[in-house]
Amino acid sequence: MKLTVSILTLLLLMFYFPVNAQQVPASAIKIAADSVIEDSVKEDEIINEIVSTKKILQKDKVEYFSQLTRYGFKNLFSKYSYNPTLPYSSQVNPYAESYMQDYLRNHTKSLTGMKDWGIPYFNLIDNIFSQYGLPKELKYLAVIESNLSTSATSWVGAGGPWQFMPYTAREYGLVVNANFDERRDYYKSTHAAARYLLTLYKDMHDWLLVIAAYNGGPGRVYSAIKKSGSRNFWNLQYYLPEESRNHVKKFIATHYIMEGAGSNGSSAAFNAGMTTYNGGNAGISNPYNKKPTLSVEEMEQAATQNISGKYNSVVIAKNLAMDIAQFNRYNPQFDALLNTNGQFELILPADKMQLFMANKYQILNECVQLLLGDNDIPNNKTVYPAKYNKRKKKNS
Repeated sequence: MKLTVSILTLLLLMFYFPVNAQQVPASAIKIAADSVIEDSVKEDEIINEIVSTKKILQKDKVEYFSQLTRYGFKNLFSKYSYNPTLPYSSQVNPYAESYMQDYLRNHTKSLTGMKDWGIPYFNLIDNIFSQYGLPKELKYLAVIESNLSTSATSWVGAGGPWQFMPYTAREYGLVVNANFDERRDYYKSTHAAARYLLTLYKDMHDWLLVIAAYNGGPGRVYSAIKKSGSRNFWNLQYYLPEESRNHVKKFIATHYIMEGAGSNGSSAAFNAGMTTYNGGNAGISNPYNKKPTLSVEEMEQAATQNISGKYNSVVIAKNLAMDIAQFNRYNPQFDALLNTNGQFELILPADKMQLFMANKYQILNECVQLLLGDNDIPNNKTVYPAKYNKRKKKNS
């Protein structure tokens, strides 16, 4: 009797499931596959160590960790990270190309120009992120957050290149008060951004989800995961707020333009579309290929000084409390020409030049340590000439 029931049950199962297999929701099948997190325990241990101690790990541990974090791009790149030697379309998720077309249409020209003038920023961010084992692709988050500007401020009060809100900035070690705002310090804010990105990654284990959470908050991403039953961005994207969804689109498009546009890496149709958007790159100006565009008054009030050494424009601008765009206007193509010729005729407003001369060895030391990738960037204080200290004396 039992054998007869078992055979009957087996026949029913064999008959039922082939006929009704297509009725099983695709999302239910997908959950099991894309919810698996590789080596999450090891990742979490290292992230906890970095965030809690606020110290850089030893290089061998960072190298190991960087091999783990690259898996966070599993839903964007077929090999987990972008390889510039391979065709772009063979690496990127098929969803991505059509997903970012409209953003490319409107922003390709400005982003292509940033390839040149943004080099000092990208080098600085790459250097810091490498100390945390973060994928280099994440530097483009600063592009979509602030256009690399230290002076950027959102309508809700987020500030600096990484657009930290004051309370988040303080939580990750930045000073934000009436006298100081370290959100606008490229070094310190980038270190804080690295720790914050790692904190988000500990919960998401997917960089596309981290980018969405960076914009809209982790709560909205958790909600989208719960509603969709998936941790795959492409499955849950429409459960996210439109702004957060578009933030990911901007990131992917920015990476494409910075890393893949103009190569043989994209499909023929996509490259044809890009040619239309770019206008064949015609008319795109490079701000570094110009001489200083200063007014007569600015030139009269400027000072010049021939310098040599491994100086970096972003470091100089930071120490002089000078916006990098203004520094570049006085000294176009600074980094490229100094690196090629070994010397450069620095032009600065007279008061900024006085400040530079008073601190040039300290600034050079900071530039060299950045170049060498030393973990401990000196937290030197700029020595201001006497005239800058008048207000301080009055208040003391």
